[in-house]
Amino acid sequence: MRYADALNTFMEAAPSKTVFIVGTFPTRQNGWVLTIVRTVDRKIRKMKEFCKGAAWSAKKVGTTYVVSVADGASLVEALADFVDQLDVRAGHLSGIGATDEVTLRFFDPQTKEYVSETFREQMEISNLSGNIAEIEGNTVLHLHVTLGRNDYTALAGHLLDARIRGAGEFFVYPLETKLVKTKDDDTGLHLFDFSK
Repeated sequence: MRYADALNTFMEAAPSKTVFIVGTFPTRQNGWVLTIVRTVDRKIRKMKEFCKGAAWSAKKVGTTYVVSVADGASLVEALADFVDQLDVRAGHLSGIGATDEVTLRFFDPQTKEYVSETFREQMEISNLSGNIAEIEGNTVLHLHVTLGRNDYTALAGHLLDARIRGAGEFFVYPLETKLVKTKDDDTGLHLFDFSK
């Protein structure tokens, strides 16, 4: 079977899906080509192409959203409002930007509690990454951030909140699934529970 025919057969078997080719790799046996694909339910593609909230604006590109958070806005509140308005219940997000006030948290496994500290200075958000999941029926963002200071040292930790000062540029990748986290007594953390 030719490669193109095999791929078409796969796509016809999943008519409700949009198929993205992630990569193709030749194998050494029998001349086969390994193809990694990602499928996304077509209903996700029906989400608005452009939308705007009180402190954010967003554009849809494929199944991904590019989100701009307004200067002076709470980063966490803006992203939480975005996922609520677009009904994103599971996904991944990443981004960059700048902040002049940020509260970080560090989890102490001995006490099973977070220790928080607020920093009030202009810093670059050199990387923000996190996930979107459900805890007790509520959509929750779990965010970590790395921040660059003006002396080129860095701060990093769990992000409680940050005030955007300058740009706030983020990508939200909705997932066609339900991700649930439940409290793990051993660690004291909410962890993914794939049985839910």
